[in-house]
Amino acid sequence: MSDSSTSALALQLRSLIRAAAAGDRLPSSRELIERYRVGPVTVSRAIALLAAEGAVVTRPGSGTYVATKPSRAGEPLDTAWQTVALTDRSVDTRSLTGTLGPPPDGAILLDGGYPHRSLQATRFLSAALARAGRRPDAWDRAPAAGLTALRSVFAGPAGASPDDVLITAGGQSGLSMAFRAIAAPGSPILVESPTYPGALAAARAAGLRPVPVPIDDDGVRPDLLAEAFAMTGARLFYCQPTFHNPTGTVLAPERRTPVLEVARAAGAFVLEDDFARHLSHGTTAPRPLITDDRHGTVVHLTSVTKAAAPSLRIGALIARGPVLDRMKAIRRVDDFFVSRPLQEAALELLSAPSWERHVRKLGVELRERCGKAAAVLAGECPEWTVARLPEGGLHLWVRLPAGSDANALARTARERGVVVGAGERFFATEPSGPFLRLGFAAAADIAELTEGIRRLNQSV
Repeated sequence: MSDSSTSALALQLRSLIRAAAAGDRLPSSRELIERYRVGPVTVSRAIALLAAEGAVVTRPGSGTYVATKPSRAGEPLDTAWQTVALTDRSVDTRSLTGTLGPPPDGAILLDGGYPHRSLQATRFLSAALARAGRRPDAWDRAPAAGLTALRSVFAGPAGASPDDVLITAGGQSGLSMAFRAIAAPGSPILVESPTYPGALAAARAAGLRPVPVPIDDDGVRPDLLAEAFAMTGARLFYCQPTFHNPTGTVLAPERRTPVLEVARAAGAFVLEDDFARHLSHGTTAPRPLITDDRHGTVVHLTSVTKAAAPSLRIGALIARGPVLDRMKAIRRVDDFFVSRPLQEAALELLSAPSWERHVRKLGVELRERCGKAAAVLAGECPEWTVARLPEGGLHLWVRLPAGSDANALARTARERGVVVGAGERFFATEPSGPFLRLGFAAAADIAELTEGIRRLNQSV
């Protein structure tokens, strides 16, 4: 009757099953008791274990039967038929992780989209989650659009009404939802060049065709944007006006109105990704682009995930008019609503004085790391160019000398225990030169950040 007896009998029965065909009947319980000299309880437990594994099917009054014929150890399944069934609807995630895949264990991270754990709001978030979990309605169904109080928190900075807000499971989920709501499969979508690779992946997964519009030190150029709308007939422009990823660019004040006017003239939406709202380096971030919009042109996307913690998957889409109804409909079809405990925890976190303190402290830390990374880079790699020192965000955008191979450099750096992002995946089409995106927030501390850049120099 011990667990070891049950496991031993189950092992013997698995051998019988491998030699049998699907539908074959196993020996009766009495036969198993006599053959293996075990008790009836051991037989019952072993059969229950195999049934839970899906190896057998029990039929009361009839017996126990082999459910399927498992493949032999080491023998691969023949899944070639799936290639035909799935046709050409593949989802390319290489722009998210790069062609080199996930970072190796123990490597110094000079890439990635989240600050190091030491910079995250985990202590405050743990307390907020504990308080949220004690609410009597913590596990009740949440409204499809999100908790009213949480929608109010997101509505304020955007100058919107809580009724204009749809809570999302983080920024990436919001991107996917907005792309599918606004543009039909096969449609073009205008994107800044370079841009966030996750947006390119989400757009392509939605069946859209990203069309690049170059940016300069002041953000996207309205004249080129107008030309792109005219050439493509696109009805959507995805942009990051504040602390752009990867360049750190901020859309110049004199370009804000022209960008909106160009989009409105084209009968198109502007999807404003405001992911870095809480990642300012101690300065005041520009107001969201949606605050300048009086015609429902802007769909605003924001999130607290990057400033809080990776698993606080809470963001918001803010829009006015039928486009909001369309996104709400997609929410109901996709997943009904965002987890209520996470929404309650986010509300607790964002409503507490500790949140503002955390954001201010994070800004100071990011500014210090950014300055240090730029200084070390200038000393170690003087031929590399950092176009600007960003006032927000998590990265430096580094141009390499002409003729450099950024992908080869990234591969060599990995061999030296450093992970850095090659610039190619930030472009929808051909890159405008060799670049690296160098993150200064993912390393454990400034000492590790400095060591990572030194190793990077050795990889050249």
